[in-house]
Amino acid sequence: MSAAKAPPHPHLVLAIATLLPGMGQVMNRQPVRGLTFVFFALLLGAFTLKTAAPEVSFVGKMAGALFVWAIAMMDAYRTARLRRAIWERDRR
Repeated sequence: MSAAKAPPHPHLVLAIATLLPGMGQVMNRQPVRGLTFVFFALLLGAFTLKTAAPEVSFVGKMAGALFVWAIAMMDAYRTARLRRAIWERDRR
């Protein structure tokens, strides 16, 4: 019986997901899901950038992208935590 390779540590996945949206999903071996998050971050970022009033701050103009980025970070961490817990349980 071959031992399955350990999934990445959830904290590492979270750190990578914090730096680049969608990369946490790629580390979790979910590249299509990661690309989907990137697509929607770009889409909503462009939408809020174009529709925000001129006096709105840069963070306000990028609110759509930041929202999707935050959701992607939480999703990547949660998935990594679950995968790691299952891997540790199966090792016993």
